[in-house]
Amino acid sequence: GGVFRSTDGGESWDKRSDYVSASPQYYNELIPDPVDVDRVYSNDTYLHVSNDGGETFTKVPESFKHVDNHALWIDPDDTNHLIAGCDGGVYETWDQGAAWDFKANLPITQFYKIAVDNDLPFYNVYGGTQDNSTLGGPSRTTSEHGITNRDWFVTRGGDGFDPAVDPENPDIVYSQAQYGELVRYDRRTGERVDIQPQTEPGEDPSRWNWDSALMISPHSPARIYFASQRIYRSDDRGDTWSPVSPDLSRNLDRNQLAVMDRIWGVDTVAKNRSTSYFGNVVALTESPLVEGLLYAGTDDGLIQVTEDGGETWRKIDSFPGVPEMAYVSDLEASLHDSDTVYAVIDNHKSGDFKPYVLASADRGRNWHSIASDLPERGSALAVAQDHVKPELLFVGTEFGVFVSVDAGGSWVQLEGGIPVIAVRDLEIQRREDDLVVGTFGRGIFILDDYAPLRSISETALAAEAALFPLRDAWMFHASFDLGYRKKAFQGDSFYSAPNPPAGAVFTYYLKDGLKSLKEQRREVEKEKTEKKEPIGYPSWEELRVEDRAEDPAVVLTVRDLDGQVVRRLTGPVTKGLQRVSWDLRYPPAEPSRLEPPEESAFSSPPRGPIVAPGAYSVTLSGWENKELRELAGPVDFGTVPIGTVSLSVEDRAQVVEFQHRVAGLQRAVLGSTQVVDEIQQRIDLLRRAALDTPRGDPAWLGRLEEIETRLEDLGVALEGDTTIASRGEPTAPSIRQRVQRIVSSQWRTSSAPTATQRRAYEIAAEAFEPVLGSLRSLVEDDLGALEAEMEAAGAPWTPGRIPSWSPE
Repeated sequence: GGVFRSTDGGESWDKRSDYVSASPQYYNELIPDPVDVDRVYSNDTYLHVSNDGGETFTKVPESFKHVDNHALWIDPDDTNHLIAGCDGGVYETWDQGAAWDFKANLPITQFYKIAVDNDLPFYNVYGGTQDNSTLGGPSRTTSEHGITNRDWFVTRGGDGFDPAVDPENPDIVYSQAQYGELVRYDRRTGERVDIQPQTEPGEDPSRWNWDSALMISPHSPARIYFASQRIYRSDDRGDTWSPVSPDLSRNLDRNQLAVMDRIWGVDTVAKNRSTSYFGNVVALTESPLVEGLLYAGTDDGLIQVTEDGGETWRKIDSFPGVPEMAYVSDLEASLHDSDTVYAVIDNHKSGDFKPYVLASADRGRNWHSIASDLPERGSALAVAQDHVKPELLFVGTEFGVFVSVDAGGSWVQLEGGIPVIAVRDLEIQRREDDLVVGTFGRGIFILDDYAPLRSISETALAAEAALFPLRDAWMFHASFDLGYRKKAFQGDSFYSAPNPPAGAVFTYYLKDGLKSLKEQRREVEKEKTEKKEPIGYPSWEELRVEDRAEDPAVVLTVRDLDGQVVRRLTGPVTKGLQRVSWDLRYPPAEPSRLEPPEESAFSSPPRGPIVAPGAYSVTLSGWENKELRELAGPVDFGTVPIGTVSLSVEDRAQVVEFQHRVAGLQRAVLGSTQVVDEIQQRIDLLRRAALDTPRGDPAWLGRLEEIETRLEDLGVALEGDTTIASRGEPTAPSIRQRVQRIVSSQWRTSSAPTATQRRAYEIAAEAFEPVLGSLRSLVEDDLGALEAEMEAAGAPWTPGRIPSWSPE
């Protein structure tokens, strides 16, 4: 009716104008300026403002800002400073809309439906979003920076819905907007071709759903199905279409249906605006085992079945325990049994939030519930079946994703970092055994290599430990497109999603976990307490053993084809499923640390050279009570290089051999530099001790100075001449600099070492040999002899020697 204002707390109202929202069923909120009593904003498709108490409204400038405004904050200290929340996210302006800053680091995309392709080496994920187009992006990248916004691209504007990707050509992507606006997108060129089926003269107009059903046939990549109230089929990727069904809905007139217990008139505010047409097909699936066996689900509670490609259809209009006319959200024909099909039905529009998950073993003639112990509140929205184990099912609900390993007999919620959020769609990337989860509000999540779930059973869980099979690991060197690690210098507003761990990911199970002696004692005491039995106090010897015992550890040992140990990794010792990743590298040759070095944009964690492609195995062991006990394995896996420089097996072996020699030299050089630092500290303390020894020889100070000078000369050879370098003049490369320069390059590339790098190794190795000998002589002979003299004279203790003592 317009805009009204009250100046007496609502006792009386004054109509100010006839302004109404463009879509009043969506936007109906007025936001008054906290300072100017005559300024008021209206959340609308386009943000409006009145500066005269609501008499006139004008659009707020919104260049390059998304529309559909739902929230607005006004800074009370600077009312030109606004923060708007809209269908595109969050925007901020400091000049009342003249320019807007988009907050690109919020992972809040609402995906209706998703799809995956078979691209190599990494597949892509696609999703139709609420009012933010249909998008595509990589499941992972080779970038150090993860998956960033720039990795994503738009395949179709508008509200995005169910996409589909040619299984043989990942450049062909079918994308749609609301009301069945379907295009064929070419990823290579970015071109879009309109391929929406059109009605023939005399046919009933198509009633496209807001989210129309789309499917590529599993029997031909060129055959696609698309549905309004009828199903269309194309055998040439959408160039031509023919209907293969009649109207499969109940064909009800939505204007004759009661809403809020009454039938509304034609002039009702926003009647039928921005809503789906009613009476259409919203779910489609075709059996991958029987060509032409199709199932169609409608928004008015029907499932229709054809066994002859659409010549004849069989209607199912009631399901056990399911209210009539409930929305058929998803259908999935079994990948293993030609007669089995799964259905998910959503009745939340009627205020019913129960999960309805059904299965039929006779092509839809009879149905039974497999919702079993799913939470009573949480509408089911999508279902997916594993392509290897028929009993392994996944269901997406309003409050997360659930898994069943017994065909729906029982369900467990998958967590592992996924928020409690509406899961609108599920897809399985079969090559990688990845579960891709489309959520309505937190983007897309991927459970990488869920294959271990196939091995979950009561028998498996009763075992002490298990090490599950794993897929082959991709080998590559991360790129640094921004120059430095992680977000480089892009600031916190730069969004990136983490890539999966690089390398091989080991999944293992511990029934009870590995427990320390203290934890074992406390468990026994807890049991006794619960049984109201006396606990007893441990002996001092028992407590001493407990205090001195090392904590238990899980050790994963990786071996090559010859059985040689390549790497040992530690993992969590707690019970349940655990994962540990191996970066496909040998151990770092740097000196051992008790604490990892602090990471920054400039530094990388210590790492060794990458292993050669090939076959490897891993075993699971437990370190307890001074014993390393094998628990499970070995499990074999392979490493597969991608994007690497082409090298023959012989060349690759030579590269690995060179890198091992470099790593050996690096180990000795870095260790020697540590020795130089430690010896310098010993000399400093010995100098103090010499002065504090009454019977000391004054010549000790001269000998210490001579040793220190020799040590400093060795330090120059190892690390460079700081006297010259500190004054800004060029110096010759030190031994350490030559070695680290080779490492910094060779550890990041699959290329063979250059002639310059091989020569640098020769120079460094030749120079280091006499340095190492001199350092050993200095420490073991000269410094050792001096320390022995000082010990005999009763000098104060200093590091590096055991004090002598006699009771006489």
